Amino acid sequence: MSKSYFPSIPAIPYEGPGSTNPLAFRHYDPDAKEVDGKTLRDQLRFSIAYWHSFRGVGSDPFGPGTIVRPWEKGKDPVTIAKRRMEAAFEFFTKIRAPFWAFHDRDIAPEGASLAESNRNLEEIVAHAKQLQKATGVKLLWGTANLFSNPRYMCGAATNPDAHVFAYAAAQVKKALEVTKELGGENYVFWGGREGYETLLNTDLKREQAHLAAFLHMAVDHAKAIGFKGQFLIEPKPKEPTKHQYDFDVASGIAFLRTHSLEKYFKFNIETNHATLAGHTFQHEIEVAVAAGALGSIDANAGDTLLGWDTDQFNTDVKELTLAMVSILKAGGLGSGGFNFDAKLRRPSIDPEDLFFAHIGGMDAYALAYKVARRILEEGKLTKFVADRYATYDTAYGASIEKGKTSFKELEKLVLGKLGEPVPKSGKQEYLENLLNTYLH
Repeated sequence: MSKSYFPSIPAIPYEGPGSTNPLAFRHYDPDAKEVDGKTLRDQLRFSIAYWHSFRGVGSDPFGPGTIVRPWEKGKDPVTIAKRRMEAAFEFFTKIRAPFWAFHDRDIAPEGASLAESNRNLEEIVAHAKQLQKATGVKLLWGTANLFSNPRYMCGAATNPDAHVFAYAAAQVKKALEVTKELGGENYVFWGGREGYETLLNTDLKREQAHLAAFLHMAVDHAKAIGFKGQFLIEPKPKEPTKHQYDFDVASGIAFLRTHSLEKYFKFNIETNHATLAGHTFQHEIEVAVAAGALGSIDANAGDTLLGWDTDQFNTDVKELTLAMVSILKAGGLGSGGFNFDAKLRRPSIDPEDLFFAHIGGMDAYALAYKVARRILEEGKLTKFVADRYATYDTAYGASIEKGKTSFKELEKLVLGKLGEPVPKSGKQEYLENLLNTYLH
């Protein structure tokens, strides 16, 4: 890198819970070894979202951007893109994040044709490859932006015009190839406009079939080029469309199974998207875990008083602890990680605000991870749940789970020795109090 873009900010140190330094970690010590010998860096696999941190300008539907960065000056968009990427990698290393993530159009300017866009992307990817080698920062995942350009106003894979479908296929082909070139460990599909505004002009069944065909083509191309990364679906119920086909994890699982795609895809679960679907973050994780389809996490939060996707940095340790308990019980995220798909608030315009935001998020997740580890090690919550279902471990209960009994046999038991069931307390209030002993 030719210069420093954050000259007044050093690499963020770990100073412990007693620190009052706003530019230091209090809970995230990336080099700390955990009980299994892995460092906290390797356990949490934090990633920085390029689109919010280095393409976000603080704009909203009521006004233009408020954030102006010095590296954005100039007339040549490719030169600006290279300088922006140098600033990004300086940030990645100073915040001590091991991964980053991007959309194709985040990192390279779109040209007047697909061929020009591809050339721009190739040039920037070559630069990114050098910066990855120099810094050791890796690519968690790549994806294609199939929602911003007006050509995608009616969707990409679900567009009623086959020409648009073909263009989207060509764009994803290239995005897959550059993700492989940069060593990406996953590839994400977020169907931002794969849905509808009104059923008056929509053939829902046909659109879903087209989306399935598109994903099968992606699987085929990944095999053809030798891409070994995990494919991820990122559910969201609405926004920008009124209804999106990847509404939540449950509907996503149904779609994948209907179209024989389930063995190729897992889920990239975003906290704020879970909220918009009327679920908790932990609920979406548990649904994915139950299907063996938990892949990665987009780490953010919404605002309970606002009805849209606000993409805020999540500092709710209780919410994150519950999520961590579910993730750790499932064995972790594998090739996934915690990607900070979160943006600065509109008035947060100083470069140091970018550091404050990520420090707060990383500390919250690290603290939640430590609390969750203690909850699971002590085993009180786990034992309570196991005891609650203990009647299914033996005798007729085990036969129910194994499919080795019938209505007739169970009726005989109830009419005979079993009789009327005795209600048993779920003890929700006790469990909430128990959780608080770990949090406070």
